[in-house]
Amino acid sequence: MQLSRDQLLRAYRQMKTIREFEERLHVEIQTGEIPGFTHLYSGQEAVAVGVCEHLTEEDWIASTHRGHGHCIAKGCDVPGMMLEIYGRRDGLCKGKGGSMHIADMTKGMLGANAIVGGGPPIAVGAALACKVRKNGRVAVAFGGDGSSNQGTVFEAMNLAVVLQAPAIFVFEHNGYSEHTGADYAVGSKDIAGRARGFGMPAEVCDGADFFSVYEAMGRAVERARAGGGPTTIEPKITRFFGHFEGDPMLYRAKDEVARQRESMDCLKNFRARVTAEGWLADADLDRIDAQVLELIDRSVASARTAAPPTAADLLTDVYVSY
Repeated sequence: MQLSRDQLLRAYRQMKTIREFEERLHVEIQTGEIPGFTHLYSGQEAVAVGVCEHLTEEDWIASTHRGHGHCIAKGCDVPGMMLEIYGRRDGLCKGKGGSMHIADMTKGMLGANAIVGGGPPIAVGAALACKVRKNGRVAVAFGGDGSSNQGTVFEAMNLAVVLQAPAIFVFEHNGYSEHTGADYAVGSKDIAGRARGFGMPAEVCDGADFFSVYEAMGRAVERARAGGGPTTIEPKITRFFGHFEGDPMLYRAKDEVARQRESMDCLKNFRARVTAEGWLADADLDRIDAQVLELIDRSVASARTAAPPTAADLLTDVYVSY
């Protein structure tokens, strides 16, 4: 599945934006200016981008508590996201959602979700709407290895198979359900194999390799758009930070993350592949690096000085008006 030069540049820009967004948040959170819990996505960028590069604004995704990467990959406005995380009135959700509840319906982003396993039932509902409307759209449910144990997820997967919904389940297997290792918590030791038990195709891919994820998603989305029903993708990956900001990560080996940053960094892997193949030059990627850093600097500066919601805003957006 050969990508054009523009597609490769876009993929790198998206991954780099996610990485710098999260790495900067890791620093800014220490100032105490950002309210609420924050769960960073650093290390998993190739999954979000490899999946979402196949989607349009009319396709849907349902995210998780670790959702910044999904939002950016789906096209959500980066300054607007930073405003939201800072709890500012001009944020994507008017400062009322914060890190774990960013949503943007105009981009097909159904929302991050603080409930583990809360996204798949929503995504299957969206997928069924696509099927009824016969519009060729799909819906993607992101989750981690921890969510793969949830009853709501099992029910959603079964329903998607029974009704042949154009739904794609992406289990980002980063090795830890909060602080519990997947080797202990996933009884079958095989998330993809368990998905096959529901009657859908499932495949494992390398979450540190954008091309591996992109190709797996290509097969899944083609099947879904053609009426072939749901698919599960299980990218094997890691996260570079704790479950949440402030997590001391005592459950991980002392040098584990340092080793993984060397061997499982999807940006390093991408750069090495595209330059070795002659598809892109280091100068192309360096230019994007500089542009992304400028965007993140500008987004943080704006969010620091922006106004929070007013007391009157508490009484708005309580109910949806149809």
